[in-house]
Amino acid sequence: MMTTDWEAIIPRLEQLLDKADALLTQAATSTDNPSDLLDGYIAFRWKSQNGIGRLIPVKHPDLVDIANLIGIDQQIEALDRNTRQFLRGLSANHVLLWGDRGTGKSSLVKGMLHRYAADGLRLIEVNKDGLLHLQEITDVLWERSERYILFCDDLSFSEGEPEYRELKAMLEGGIAARPENALIYATSNRRHLMPRQVSENQFPRSDEDELYPRETTEEKVSLSDRFGLRLAFYRISQDTYLKIISHYAQQRGLSIPTEALHRAALEWEASSSGRSGRVARQFIDDLTGRLGLSGIT
Repeated sequence: MMTTDWEAIIPRLEQLLDKADALLTQAATSTDNPSDLLDGYIAFRWKSQNGIGRLIPVKHPDLVDIANLIGIDQQIEALDRNTRQFLRGLSANHVLLWGDRGTGKSSLVKGMLHRYAADGLRLIEVNKDGLLHLQEITDVLWERSERYILFCDDLSFSEGEPEYRELKAMLEGGIAARPENALIYATSNRRHLMPRQVSENQFPRSDEDELYPRETTEEKVSLSDRFGLRLAFYRISQDTYLKIISHYAQQRGLSIPTEALHRAALEWEASSSGRSGRVARQFIDDLTGRLGLSGIT
């Protein structure tokens, strides 16, 4: 009498169900004319599952007011200028925003959408898996009148990842042309997007398996070099941190003396991951909630 090996069959069935679900979702969210989808929203995500990719509209995008981004005036000015050039059909660059976490990199990109959506700017969030579909994405956008930022947030690569090659080809050097209405804005904690070893700066090196070690190092830095505009973000000073605290407190209408506010903010910073605009906002969120529980407005 034959017995069924359910332990071997169930994982396969789950894979088939996942693929069927992806196909059904794609059918439910796609239209015969992609313009119908692109006409109705200003922000999108490119979602890929089981090798199938599609645009998903973001019904409630996080529209950041650039007035709330304090201490990064030079970065704001540079990205704003590049974006205005792009919107006017002038030459503009792909942009890499790199540096310390929580310093406003992602918020600044979303702030561009908030500022220029009425002028035809659109945002498509593309995660690392979606980079394999870059050509497919740009094909959909080719004839559109709007200007699209392909937003790659918190990007980094390990050696040998295929997504690295796709992004590199899209930025410069691929056989397919890039549409004039699409640019890549990427954020990363790493300047060169790939990990590097201290030994890579030591020449000559003694690596027995690497015939030309300098070429390997050049390959690692070449991706970031293909972003024409590279904006650095550094950890903010204590003075800037407290300015952000005061700005958010005033915006929320918090009734607390400045000295007490700043003292509490510095205590919060000491127990957090470091000084940044993100930490400042988290402190204000917590303080607003605590004052609300106490009945203090």
